Amino acid sequence: MNLRPDSYTIDARLWQRGRNALALVAAAGWAACAVAFRLDPTRFHASYLVAYAFFLTLTLGALFFVMLQHLTGAAWSVTMRRMAENVMVVIPLGAVLFLPIALGLPSLYEWARPEAVAADPVLQGKAAFLNPQFFLLRTALYFALWSLWAWKLYRNSVRGAGLQACRSSQRWSAPGMVMLTVTVALASFDWLMSLDPHWYSTMFGVYVYSGAALAFIAALTLILLAFRRAGVLRSSVNHEHYHDLGKWLFALTVFWAYIAFSQYMLIWYANLPEETAWFRDRLVGSWRGVSVLLVVGHFLVPFFVLISRAAKRKLGLLAAASIWVLFMQYTDLYWIVMPVFSKRGVTPNWTDVAALAAVGGTFALAFWSRLRAYPLAPVDDIRFEKALEFTNV
Repeated sequence: MNLRPDSYTIDARLWQRGRNALALVAAAGWAACAVAFRLDPTRFHASYLVAYAFFLTLTLGALFFVMLQHLTGAAWSVTMRRMAENVMVVIPLGAVLFLPIALGLPSLYEWARPEAVAADPVLQGKAAFLNPQFFLLRTALYFALWSLWAWKLYRNSVRGAGLQACRSSQRWSAPGMVMLTVTVALASFDWLMSLDPHWYSTMFGVYVYSGAALAFIAALTLILLAFRRAGVLRSSVNHEHYHDLGKWLFALTVFWAYIAFSQYMLIWYANLPEETAWFRDRLVGSWRGVSVLLVVGHFLVPFFVLISRAAKRKLGLLAAASIWVLFMQYTDLYWIVMPVFSKRGVTPNWTDVAALAAVGGTFALAFWSRLRAYPLAPVDDIRFEKALEFTNV
């Protein structure tokens, strides 16, 4: 049995160094974004949407993970659950960071330009749903619901997770899982699929949702490994817990691939012009190479790397796999968004890096700020001791 660490608080000097570094990254990113907006507003908004979707899906994946642990009464994950909760609870910040997208609707979305709608019967038929006012109203509703559930589950955890708090979290998680599935699907339709309003796929929401869950597990693994390297949570989150995180990475990789293949296969089989056009644009020029990269890199590489038991218990390999998964998740979102604005091929730009630094630095700074508020693990949870003793069979 592993011994419990003496403390579940982060060292003040480590916290200050992390805060200063993240604040510097965020400030530099926003300054660069301001320059990018002045030079090319359309490219800025496209790059910003990719970065925003990438980091927001991590927070939504955290909410999914926390609710699933409560629903199943899982004990193995209790020692690492607070880290997921600290990611989840920054969801309200996403509403503030959505402002550049809200202000750039005409740059991003064809249906937000009155002259385009007037000249297109398809857009006219969808105008009751795809219009700026209703779009922003739906977005506000998404964030209100996500923030409410995240706040309630977080408060239950930090106020002392006795039997009553555990039951309350379970009661909230059951409808919350339905709420999250529906709203993530709708948000992905609104923010990503409507970039090409002539195309539609009923599986697109699940595709984005599965990628969000996969990316969050990768991010959680890296966060915990970074703290382990700093001497934090070394015993409470041990090889047994990392082994299960490796299982999650493997399982969600397979699930993402299944959804991606199913979406492609159904569209290929039906062969309808209004559906196949979306994939056609992603098989032109250098976008074809990105499409191949997603098949190989988002599925085959992590599948074969993580398929063995031994691989899931090698922390260095698990860290490398997690970094790769996050890179492929960003590539996937880039592949979804950028062909709308660059039909002929991939056009990397420094604006992409600036947007990542601005959005990622701000989200990371908000997450880091939570680490001093409460213990780094829910030590009062009734399943905490059982989590410390967890062993894979």
